Amino acid sequence: MKRRSQTQAQTAKEANKKPKEKAGALTLAQFSSDVIWQLASKYWSPESKSEHLPYNGDIIERIYADEMSSGKASARRINMLEFSQYLEQYLWPNYNREKATHAHLMSIVIMANEKFRERVEVWNVFEQLPDQYPAFFRHVLESCLPAPGTSENKSTLRERTALLMFLNHCFNSMEIELCREQAKRLVSLSMWHCLQPRRREQELRDVPEWRKYWKRLQKKEKDSPKPDVMWERHFMQNLIIDFLRILERIPAKGELNSNVVHYCERFLEFIIDLEALLPTRRFFNTVLDDCHLIVRALMSPLVQREEGKLFGQLLDMLKFYTRFEINDVTGNSLTDHDMTQLHYKKITSLQRAMFAKFSSLRVFALSNVATVDNRESLEKHFGSLDADGLKQIASFLNLVPDEAVEPFQWHRLDEDFLRELLITRHEKRCSQLEALNEMPLYPTEQIIWDENVVPSEYYTGDTCLALPKLNLQFLTLHDYLLRNFNLFRLESTYEIRQDIEDAVSRMLPWQSEDGDVVFGGWARMALPIASFAVVEVAKPHLGEKKPSRVRADVGVTLSVRREIKDEWENLRKHDVCFLITVKPTQPYGTKYNPREPFIPQVGLVSVRGCEVEGMLDANGRVIEDGPEPRPQLPGEQRNYRVWLDSNQYRMDMDDLQDGSDDVYESFNILMRRKPKENNFKAVLETIRHLMNTECVVPPWLHDILLGYGDPAAAHYSNMPNQERTLEFNDTFLDYDHLQASFPDYELKCEAAEGNKEPPYRLIFEDVPEQRDSDAEEEEEAKHQAVTKSITVQPYKYEARGPYPSDKPKQNCIRFTPTQIEAIRAGMQPGLTLVVGPPGTGKTDVAVQIISNIYHNQPNQRTLIVTHSNQALNQLFEKIMALDIDERHLLRLGHGEEALETEKDYSRYGRVNYVLAKRMDLLSQVQRLQEAVGVSGDNAYTCETAGYFYLYNVMARWEKFQSQMDAHREESDMGKLSQLFETEFPFGKFFADAPQPLFKATSFDDLMGIAESNFRYISDIFTELEEFRAFELLRTGLDRSKYLLVKEAKIIAMTCTHAALKRKELVNLGFRYDNILMEESAQILEIETFIPLLLQNPLDGLNRLKRWIMIGDHHQLPPVIKNMAFQKYSNMEQSLFTRLVRLGVPTVDLDGQGRARSSICSLYKWRYKKLADLQHIFEHDEYKKANAGLAYDYQLINVEDFKGVGESEPNPFFYQNLAEAEYIVALYMYMRLLGYPAAKISILTTYNGQKHLIRDVINARCGNNPLIGWPHKITTVDKYQGQQNDYILISLVRTKAVGHLRDVRRLVVAMSRARLGLYIFGRVSLFKNCLELQQTFKLLMQRPLKLRLVSSDEYPTNRLTSDPLTDDGSKTVENMSEMAEFVYKLYMNKMEQLKDKLPTEEEMRALRRQLPTEDDDENDEEDAVDSNVAEINEEPPQKRVANEKAKKTPEAFKPTPILNEINVDEAEVEQQKQEPETVKETSTQQAAEETTTMDES
Repeated sequence: MKRRSQTQAQTAKEANKKPKEKAGALTLAQFSSDVIWQLASKYWSPESKSEHLPYNGDIIERIYADEMSSGKASARRINMLEFSQYLEQYLWPNYNREKATHAHLMSIVIMANEKFRERVEVWNVFEQLPDQYPAFFRHVLESCLPAPGTSENKSTLRERTALLMFLNHCFNSMEIELCREQAKRLVSLSMWHCLQPRRREQELRDVPEWRKYWKRLQKKEKDSPKPDVMWERHFMQNLIIDFLRILERIPAKGELNSNVVHYCERFLEFIIDLEALLPTRRFFNTVLDDCHLIVRALMSPLVQREEGKLFGQLLDMLKFYTRFEINDVTGNSLTDHDMTQLHYKKITSLQRAMFAKFSSLRVFALSNVATVDNRESLEKHFGSLDADGLKQIASFLNLVPDEAVEPFQWHRLDEDFLRELLITRHEKRCSQLEALNEMPLYPTEQIIWDENVVPSEYYTGDTCLALPKLNLQFLTLHDYLLRNFNLFRLESTYEIRQDIEDAVSRMLPWQSEDGDVVFGGWARMALPIASFAVVEVAKPHLGEKKPSRVRADVGVTLSVRREIKDEWENLRKHDVCFLITVKPTQPYGTKYNPREPFIPQVGLVSVRGCEVEGMLDANGRVIEDGPEPRPQLPGEQRNYRVWLDSNQYRMDMDDLQDGSDDVYESFNILMRRKPKENNFKAVLETIRHLMNTECVVPPWLHDILLGYGDPAAAHYSNMPNQERTLEFNDTFLDYDHLQASFPDYELKCEAAEGNKEPPYRLIFEDVPEQRDSDAEEEEEAKHQAVTKSITVQPYKYEARGPYPSDKPKQNCIRFTPTQIEAIRAGMQPGLTLVVGPPGTGKTDVAVQIISNIYHNQPNQRTLIVTHSNQALNQLFEKIMALDIDERHLLRLGHGEEALETEKDYSRYGRVNYVLAKRMDLLSQVQRLQEAVGVSGDNAYTCETAGYFYLYNVMARWEKFQSQMDAHREESDMGKLSQLFETEFPFGKFFADAPQPLFKATSFDDLMGIAESNFRYISDIFTELEEFRAFELLRTGLDRSKYLLVKEAKIIAMTCTHAALKRKELVNLGFRYDNILMEESAQILEIETFIPLLLQNPLDGLNRLKRWIMIGDHHQLPPVIKNMAFQKYSNMEQSLFTRLVRLGVPTVDLDGQGRARSSICSLYKWRYKKLADLQHIFEHDEYKKANAGLAYDYQLINVEDFKGVGESEPNPFFYQNLAEAEYIVALYMYMRLLGYPAAKISILTTYNGQKHLIRDVINARCGNNPLIGWPHKITTVDKYQGQQNDYILISLVRTKAVGHLRDVRRLVVAMSRARLGLYIFGRVSLFKNCLELQQTFKLLMQRPLKLRLVSSDEYPTNRLTSDPLTDDGSKTVENMSEMAEFVYKLYMNKMEQLKDKLPTEEEMRALRRQLPTEDDDENDEEDAVDSNVAEINEEPPQKRVANEKAKKTPEAFKPTPILNEINVDEAEVEQQKQEPETVKETSTQQAAEETTTMDES
């Protein structure tokens, strides 16, 4: 009998005998039997180093000829060579420019490109022999061009494409010094040698500063410059000329070599990337313009051909970037006004040329600009001119030389070209911003299924795409936002396509006999539309063409299950839905085939987005969201009011007038999406709104965000307002802790030994004092010797009152020196980056920074942003444990429900807290009034309480102070204490405080107690004054807004919430001074940027003072589902990672306190420095061994089970039954020994395996109260940021390494466990992977077969240091043996438990004794379950399957555990025929639902 997933795998294979081959999916069997493997073993494999034959250059020639240049089949061979470490071990170590052949060069280039395609580290290979790199780079450049004096190139077009790709990688890796030194020479000012002399003179005249540099260059080269230097200066121009020659040879019709097209596409990609970076475009843009590449490319035949579609899209991108709104000299962005002025300058130059040269065109020369700057007008005026006339104008404008002679013989001077050149150069450009504002934000069917715009297939990296890239640097903030806008929009479109295909295919639309639509299935996320009508089209705003608002009503029938009905009724305001039209042609009963194209099967015609305004009540009014419960509506008919996209509606109405169908009369499906994935429209609106407003980023951040200037400029040590004195509050536990925290500083403390208690105020003597002085004094101060010393000033907290609860909460964590440095940096103004490896206390550092800023800067407000609600809640729970007044805390978003506290920190929860606190404080005022004997209603409102404080409380306090001052010299302390007791005016109020109130040894101490008591009273009135606004504001909404804008000092939200609510927050006047971001390396670039701009600038400046980012770029990046956007566009790069790449200073936390030292060694090699904290060696749980297991971590080799290793029931849905069974058997063994289920998590690297393990658990032990479910079964990616004591990992793959090759995923996988880590995988596959070798070398030092200590029980007293004995341990050979062993252990356990459980007769007797009322059923269940309560640790959500059994108790019967999972074939067939199953844990359904590629 087979499992469902296996049956599906077989069906999939039969249905698709020849699946599309994925690049790089080489299998281990192919690898080991291959000629490459044999050569590697002989010459370069690290495993056979001692047996290597001497270097032989012929081997490189042979491999290149046979394996690498043989066409399509070579992709797999290249991947195999790269995996064998061919580049690292053989090609690069043996490269020598004098001896290197063309094959050797190309082999290195192709291997490097393959590494870039696989997204693994490349430059560290070349950095091993840095001296060879300049000669190698020159070799690459020479191979890109024809040899001097010839027109033919010794490199083929395929090879030149590879060389071009390598060059592009170099220019995109400018943070690597090796690349930067070579690449920058090609695009420096000296390249202007290749310009036409008159054009060069014109450019130098425009920028006098560059003329100085040019003269200096000329001076250096009084003699003729070296030929090599001149060749380098002309390289870029020669490359363009060579490209134009290839491009213009392409015929308009006939056969076309695909290699030519690929070369042209890659060349444009290269030029776009150069234009999109300011350092490379600054001088290159002029050379590109002088070559007229865009005009010549637009006129080439390739643009008109079908094969040139991508080429045309790339050309549009290049055209956009060459005309980008930036000043190439200064790097400043240009406004629309500036661009218009430049355009006018060009037109007026042209008009002057016309006026001077052609009297027949005087009309053109004297016309105003607006009448002549469009294409039609220019074509009309230039149409009458011949080639000679056009050449005169172009020559006058310095666009072309007078004659096409050496060295400018490559210029085109024909009539068609010159006319197109003049028109293209002078026609008015449309504003990018205007086009953006007229763009609909919802994707339509044209975009969603356009493969050129949204690639869907597995992206191999072999081709380029017309997509923007997120690299190190951006031209301007507009460019930054635009690239992110386009990528975010397309990534969202990809996800929307998946959701539509899933929902509509489940609904099975068929054509009825009368031609209508009937639905044969159903979907949770979609419903048939019963009625649709557009109810309002509002007039456009002034100056706009689109309607200001379009609203429609959608009616649906909710004849679905209760929980699904609730989901539909709970659609919130601003939720996005999709209106879909299908006109199927398939008859009744046609099954949907997911392998066939989607649109023809379902007959999809149109898709339009809409935004929910709300559900309508019985009177047709929108039901508003609020604290009041929603009204219950009768029946199943529900109507929703929705907003349509105004831009899209206008375009559809224009199409309707041109004869198209009215899409708004044919919608028949309404689809919703999961709320967590449905925020794309709000984010896009936010980005678009930012692009339409002047983004004011703090000046100290601007250049760093764009990737320019000094990366350390925003570090606190370089900030002009660095603080010299810092109060660390409760950061330090004692003086020893303080000394240990600053090992590089000399500490000076004048306080006596007994008075050196925290808190401490530290004065950093190496920080210059801020003072107003002239330039000379400042200069003198700089030269003064800087001493690295700290003056320590202990100080005391002001006592807050006589009650024990008034004592402040204290930090109890002994921070390490690096954590202290991170806290210090976070307290200072500027940008702070904290890199926190797993278990190094990132959250504790964040919380201490927040606490210190809160106490030191009481008037400043701090915004906390994280990636997930879970991380935000963890942070918030720790903040609540510190000395921060809870009235100043606020949590925004929908994650506050998960906070483990009874207190409500949401907006309405905080309002209720304030109102309740107000009543409590007023009652205290009433008590105070009675204590001092004042009559009247002084505690009625905050206002009356304020008057009472001013006229009664303060008066009494001041009188008391003056009375006591008269007795300052009194020496009798008993008498003085008595005096204080009797004269203190508020003694009665403190009658419930510990007595006596005044207990001290000096007058000052007694006065201090009196002041602390008065401070307690004063704080009551201070709080009431803050709450006074809540009396004046009457509605909950107004009060919550006031709380957000004025009252709260620490506001927490997720990055998604910030993106969704930016407009609302800005309109409210939200203000903040500091931002702290947790999980920064997991947040998308744009979602990190938006929180910087949640407030309007004040006097044109951003008030942000501190930005603290905490994350770990060595762990997994943000999740991007589409491989093309992830790999090609680098969308997965977070801003945190980019800043680290740029060289922004970081504080690297270096003490981990999570995992055993041995487990930490598996991943600590990835970090600069990572040591273990002391408690790792001292606590018992780390000293003791893992019960029943010989090792604290082990890699267990899993061979094929019945000849099967990994399987793939659906594309990229990988499973491995042998590993699933083995891992579950180990889990069951641990549970039988007594391990708590909550301390064990099972992880895997693929979704398919996750579903398979859940199935195995369900069949084996999920419903067994003795074993139950583990804490979690999930993927490594989903488990990032979480931890557990014991982690079991399945690596799944047996044919190819797959995405575990990403070291970041490996680090996450290895660092989740505290005490035990057990990894199941195919050792022979993973041990050869270079990127994983550091970890796998350690893993392979231990036996590769699972070793048990079967005599142990949990918890064990055995220590990790105890030697293992053979008689006490057992080695498990394979999965089947483990399953058999666990079965026997289970049966033994059953025998032991059998006697303790009641018999059937005893159960009947118990039942007779119990009451028969329904409400007592729980007692009956308790009686049945009482004896197994201790062993039943199964999570509550997993107990559903046991409920029926509990209601009819029977005698205990052990659940047999078999080696095979038996599934009824009839049941499988029956389930296959059902249109949709709701059992989420089923592997079959999971495979059907998984349309995303699991590799992502």
